[in-house]
Amino acid sequence: MKISVVIITHNEESNIKRCLQSVAFAEEIIVIDSFSRDDTVKIAAAFTSNIIKRNWEGFSKQKNYGISRAKNEWILSIDADEVLSEDLRLEIKDLQKTRHSGFYIKRKPFFMGKFIKHCGWYPDRQLRLFKKSAGRFDEKKLVHEGVLLKGSKGNLKNELLHFPYSSIGGYFEQFNKYTSLAAQQYLKDGREFSRAGLVFSPLATFIKMYFLRRGFLDGFAGFCICVLSSCYNFVKYAKLWELTGRK
Repeated sequence: MKISVVIITHNEESNIKRCLQSVAFAEEIIVIDSFSRDDTVKIAAAFTSNIIKRNWEGFSKQKNYGISRAKNEWILSIDADEVLSEDLRLEIKDLQKTRHSGFYIKRKPFFMGKFIKHCGWYPDRQLRLFKKSAGRFDEKKLVHEGVLLKGSKGNLKNELLHFPYSSIGGYFEQFNKYTSLAAQQYLKDGREFSRAGLVFSPLATFIKMYFLRRGFLDGFAGFCICVLSSCYNFVKYAKLWELTGRK
C-alpha cells in the first residue's frame, strides 16, 4: 500500500523532526506550511522536498489542499505534534488490500510528564488513514475538524502518540485561540448563548471527565486536565456571549 503523508505546519520547530522521523517510511511526505517564522521548514527539508508554502485558510482547507497534491490513493494525515508509535508504523506498513475506505487510529496524549489513559482523552480515535478518492476534511468545522468519508471504516490496533502541550503554559498558549474558534463555531451553527450553559457546562464537564471517565486514575495530571477542560468550556461560552451581543 503506497501512502502519502500530509502534515500542516506553522512554527513547529520543536515538534516537526520527531513527527517526520516516524513517517519516513512513506512513499511521499507533503508539508503544507503557512509561512513559519522559525526553523520548521529548514528541519522539514531534511525529510522531504515537497514543502508548499500557503497562506493560512483554516485547518480543514489546509489539509484538504495537501490531500489534493498527493499522488497516492492512501492518505495518512497527522499533525506536527503527533508521532507514529513503532507498532503503529509497522501495522500501517503491513497493511494490504482492504475492503475499508479508511481507518480510525487511537491517539494517546502526553501531558504533564505522562501519557494520559483516561479523562476522555484516550483512546480518542481519529480517522487519519483513508482513501483520497473517498475522504475529505469537513470545511464547515473551524476546530476539531474530522474526515467526511464515503465507505466502510476499520480500526487499527496501535497508537498515535500525541504531544499537544509542552507544559501547562503551552496549554494556555493555545487556549485563547481554540476557545475563540469554538465560540465562533457555535455562532456559525446558530447556537444561542445560555447562562445555564455558562454555569453548568463547566461543572458537568468536570464530573464527566474526573468521575465518569475516571480521570482520577491519571493522578494529579488527570485532575489538572479536568479542571482546565472545565475552564475551557466556561471561556468558550463567555466568548459566545460576547459574539451574540452580550445579551
